[in-house]
Amino acid sequence: MTQTLLQTLQHHLIDIDAGWSIGSFGAIGEFHQRPSDTLIIDEPSELVRVTEKGGLRLNLDRLSEVTAIAFETLSPRSERWGQGLALCLPTEEAKGAQRSVLTDLGPDTDALRPDARTDILFDMGLNQPQIDFCIRTSDQSLLEILRAGSGRSLFEPDNPAMGAILKAHPARVVVSPLGRVEVYQKIGGPDTGGVSPDGPHTHVLPKLLRNGRTHSANTPIPEGFVPCASLHPASPVMGNQGEDIPFDNTRFEAFQSLLKTYGLDEYVGVKSEVLRALEGGDTGSLTEPESRLKRVALRNTLRQQLRVANANTDLDLAGVCSELLNRFDRNAVSMADDDDSEPDRPGHEGERA
Repeated sequence: MTQTLLQTLQHHLIDIDAGWSIGSFGAIGEFHQRPSDTLIIDEPSELVRVTEKGGLRLNLDRLSEVTAIAFETLSPRSERWGQGLALCLPTEEAKGAQRSVLTDLGPDTDALRPDARTDILFDMGLNQPQIDFCIRTSDQSLLEILRAGSGRSLFEPDNPAMGAILKAHPARVVVSPLGRVEVYQKIGGPDTGGVSPDGPHTHVLPKLLRNGRTHSANTPIPEGFVPCASLHPASPVMGNQGEDIPFDNTRFEAFQSLLKTYGLDEYVGVKSEVLRALEGGDTGSLTEPESRLKRVALRNTLRQQLRVANANTDLDLAGVCSELLNRFDRNAVSMADDDDSEPDRPGHEGERA
């Protein structure tokens, strides 16, 4: 299984339409690629890729410990769904340092770029379960402020460190037991027009951090496991800016294959049941499932088959799916937004820091 997973990760690392993230519920680093990016390090066989805007490295030596969970999430928009592959470790193996104050960690000798390995790394002290959210800089003015504020919470009202960070835009480094994401672009905020830069970026959302959770409730991670990195394969219904695109069946089938290999049995079982009912014309046997995960599986499968039907001009299938969606998908918005955290694009929750 490990070799198959390795090949999957290697394949997606060179796919510029796929995205990656390492984070917790409220603090995340994302690595995205664009056609115009300049590759600085390109070692997909080692699970490393770095551009001028940011980079990703996954720890090959821990891949054998990973439990991969493929999942689909329900979108508030009835014609969409989300998808991802969470790379999980057992809870006890997934713990980060959990520092609660700004901490000087010294030179970042593990930096992805050799030229940054003498820059100074600071843990921001967000006290998250499985990640250390850090900044890295060689700016002497910023270093002076950060060192003066070390040992204190960044969120203390009279601590000038957070304001200095937002002004200086240092590199952000998000580390988990499975790897790291580095972001070299500006922090989303006033200097970027209030939006995150296109490509690699980070989010720190104090409102969500207070929950102390490892991941969104919309991501179905089995008890006893923690997601320490995530792959977001190219969506069949959305572009990299979250825009609608014509249904891409190749992308759809590619992820369905991943889902069959790494999806939860409970979820995949419902999908298979719905597909059999649609194929056999026995949709009258479909009932509202008892668990939330199964209900999401039912709704997403119907949404997907409606998109397939419309793409193939299959009016009969489209009619059946529309009727069933009318019956089963009425409360989709409340189900998709139950924790106010995760719209269609992972990590794009609102205000950034």
